[in-house]
Amino acid sequence: MKFMEFLFEGALWRSRYMVVFAVLASMAAALTVMYMATVDVVYLVQHVLHYADSGLAAEARKALHDETITHVVEVVDGYLLATFMLIFSLGLYELFISDIDEAHGTRTSSKVLVINSLDDLKQRLAKVVLMIMIVNLFEKALKIPMNQPLDLLYLGGAIALIGVALYFTHASESHNKDGEEPENKTAH
Repeated sequence: MKFMEFLFEGALWRSRYMVVFAVLASMAAALTVMYMATVDVVYLVQHVLHYADSGLAAEARKALHDETITHVVEVVDGYLLATFMLIFSLGLYELFISDIDEAHGTRTSSKVLVINSLDDLKQRLAKVVLMIMIVNLFEKALKIPMNQPLDLLYLGGAIALIGVALYFTHASESHNKDGEEPENKTAH
């Protein structure tokens, strides 16, 4: 009976390696979105070269300006999504498979890419999602026609809600850092 238990528990423990499929798929998605955003930047630069053309009418220049700003916001959104997928991929690997030794040895990665718990992963992903939402709001705000005073009020309300979300995110980070400092001081 102990032998069967040993085999069963061993199989259960090794089943965590299934997560490698999600890690690889997430990394592939991150690379794909990163590639798409980079191609968008190349086309954006080619498109914007006409901005300095002296023969361009004022209306056409304004339209090119507005379109360019919208495309820049879309590119930022793409890079943020790629970052989300990268953090998700690395976090899954660290939580289920193994610590990434090279990441623990560098100063910069420990701030963003080293995941110690599921809560760590959720917090980092939530920050990126919040940033994506802010960029999306900015993109939509550029396209919203302000026909009525109520439209401006809605936009102001949306900006205020984003501000509140950022405040609470920052406040929770400060609270977590305050709570961790005594542990870090005793560990040294």
